Amino acid sequence: MTKIQDNELICVAAIAGAFGVKGEVKLKPFTEFPEGCVSYGPLLSDKGSVVITPISYRVMKDFVAVTAEEVSSREQAESLKSTKLYISRDVLPEPDEDDFYYSDLIGLEVKSTDGKRIGEVIAIHEFGAGDMIEIAPFPDKKNKKSAASFFHPFTKLATPKVDLERGRLIIVPQLADEG
Repeated sequence: MTKIQDNELICVAAIAGAFGVKGEVKLKPFTEFPEGCVSYGPLLSDKGSVVITPISYRVMKDFVAVTAEEVSSREQAESLKSTKLYISRDVLPEPDEDDFYYSDLIGLEVKSTDGKRIGEVIAIHEFGAGDMIEIAPFPDKKNKKSAASFFHPFTKLATPKVDLERGRLIIVPQLADEG
């Protein structure tokens, strides 16, 4: 199998352990719909090699129970616990306008509506009340130190523009507390 570059991988789930006694793998999905994490074929390691190939699955309350070619016992399933699972970016459909894959936002420059350079997107988090962008501020030019990262709401009002072509997004800093 050809190895896939890290930047071409999208994390869709993590193995939470075994389910049952016959070797089903319990997945914690990171996709919009739980079954999405098993919809794109083999699930890969962060290096691009196949970890599990889903044969069948069942959506449970907070997880997906998967039967996979590579796992035939509860012990094998348990040994994979905490393994993050990825798919190749090229198997995903193109997002609709104003929809974005989190991975496409990482590394974008962040500017305010008045053009001030704020920092860079380092992560997107879902804390239950909506998506939050984690921003690493650019270093202070005087003392060359960076402030700690901070969170900003990823809503249309608080983040009115995402420009993937130019590699930036625009935020309204005044709306950081309002989301």
